[in-house]
Amino acid sequence: MVDAVVNVAAVLEAAGLTNRHVQEFVEHWAGVTGASSVQVVSAADDERLVAEALEAGELVPAGEGRYYARSYVKDTARAEERTIVATGDERDRGTYNNWRPGAETKEKLVELMTGASAGRTMYVIPYLMAPAGSPLDRYAAGVELTDNRGVVLQMIRMSRVGADNVNDLGDDFVRGVHVTGDLANLGQGTPDDKRHFVTLADERTILHFGSSYGGNALLGKIAHGLRQGSYDGWKNGFLVEQFMLLGITDRQTGRKYNIAGGFPSASGKTNLAMTLAPEALGDRYYVEFYGDDIAWIWVDEDGVLRGFNPENGVFGVAKDTNERTNPTAIDSIVPGSGAIFTNVAYNERTQDVWWEGRGDKPTDLDGWLDWKGERIADRAPEHADDPWAHPNSRFTTQLANVPNVAKDWDDPRGVEIHGIIFGGRTRDREPLIRAITDVAEGVYDGLTLGAEATAAADGLEGVLRYDPMSMRPFLSYPEADYAQHWLDVIGQARNQPIFAHVNWFQRDAEGRFIWPGYRENLRPLVWLMRLRSGEVTGVPSPVGILPARDELDLAGLDERTLADLDTLLTIDVERWRQEIGYREEHLAQFDGLPEPIWAAHRRVAAALDAERESVGQS
Repeated sequence: MVDAVVNVAAVLEAAGLTNRHVQEFVEHWAGVTGASSVQVVSAADDERLVAEALEAGELVPAGEGRYYARSYVKDTARAEERTIVATGDERDRGTYNNWRPGAETKEKLVELMTGASAGRTMYVIPYLMAPAGSPLDRYAAGVELTDNRGVVLQMIRMSRVGADNVNDLGDDFVRGVHVTGDLANLGQGTPDDKRHFVTLADERTILHFGSSYGGNALLGKIAHGLRQGSYDGWKNGFLVEQFMLLGITDRQTGRKYNIAGGFPSASGKTNLAMTLAPEALGDRYYVEFYGDDIAWIWVDEDGVLRGFNPENGVFGVAKDTNERTNPTAIDSIVPGSGAIFTNVAYNERTQDVWWEGRGDKPTDLDGWLDWKGERIADRAPEHADDPWAHPNSRFTTQLANVPNVAKDWDDPRGVEIHGIIFGGRTRDREPLIRAITDVAEGVYDGLTLGAEATAAADGLEGVLRYDPMSMRPFLSYPEADYAQHWLDVIGQARNQPIFAHVNWFQRDAEGRFIWPGYRENLRPLVWLMRLRSGEVTGVPSPVGILPARDELDLAGLDERTLADLDTLLTIDVERWRQEIGYREEHLAQFDGLPEPIWAAHRRVAAALDAERESVGQS
């Protein structure tokens, strides 16, 4: 612990942070923000910082060894429209990356941050977004400066925090500055909105002003771990993606498979990442958790495609998390875990927490406060059914708390990746799983990933909001270059992964989900790995290889699901031909898209046309 303002260099050295370039960075921004003191923190400071936060009322106990925090009411989620990638080269402008010129954007942030931390402590967080000793270490190290103690506590859970991460790096680290700002007077959502969340990608500098919400304030997580990381990967030959990563071990054969995958919001990514084998298959298959949100992927010196989760924790959405949907998550936030809950409902009498989807709503309202801190028992009748927890309420816990975390989750060599899957949310057209063995077609499928619009007022039933590789909010360079980079990196691998698209969300005419989901989702993934190893052959279709019914392990599935299986394993050609038109419009936005992607698009379109003709003739 350090607390001084007279000599920043002395403060940092006393804390063991000896990198001269870090000292210069801290001195400069302490002067800009006007912070009244400076503290260097490490993971070892967590207990002290928690105690301070409890004393200050920033946290309250949520049972033994768990904590609860509440955000400012207008500061509860990422703000995509306020999130900017800025560089000195306009050729970095993409369709989705909200590009701005670097110099003028930086000037604006300096103006906003000047004096904005007056009277507050500047915490210095040296961190690493990678297993220590990995080949990508130099891109994973950073220093976040923040004036918010809650951000420090979250970063300790989500990254590896300590001065040793940056002392030997010289000038080669990501510089991050987070200033909370006067949250009640920032004009959130108005034309005078002062919030700016900027990644100066070519300077490897992140400047975020106007929030304490994790997605905007934990600079090591999204801003560095995804946005800056993907830009660095583009320039240096690796991929950084919003991907989950899991491992499946077949105890009968001894084989281990690792699968990475991207899913748009509300499409089941975290639940899949933390899944377990269904009970009927539990004796044979063991599932290991690597990560639920980010994967860094590269080809090693032996030509092997490898990846790791750069995070040290889980920043999970609480809504609908329960013993059925995600028992692994529930087991990772038990008493004593150090978990922090944000914007769920809280009982100030019992210290219990609750959120929609957690289980039965408590009937005794005594002591219960909603996510705004308002007493639920005092609600007016017209607000009786308002949510108790915010839909984006969160829990934060370290990976070490996840009961089935892989033994090698922190291995700097990463793990070999055997499959890459994409999964959207569509009520028809998309089968349970379709495998893709061609790299260009796999990348094409990822670029056209999406989920159905959820607002009925859009008038776009069945039309996707496209989210390339699930990276739409995090892209830091142009989509055409992104596609080419994918082709280049995967193309170098001698162990080509198998691609696939999965969909857990098919519905029948009455709107009922016809696949049970959750732990049962392991079944199509096992089939995919068996297809890759040549144990099954599948059924060709215009959009990929589908499982033959007898190739899936169906043991333990209920009769209703078995009756729906033929629907789950077929495609609607006419709906697909409609989708091809939407895809063409989507891809046409990206100037200079590589020809192999367009060729893949034409092959799929032609195959669908041929399928329609053959069905018509028969």
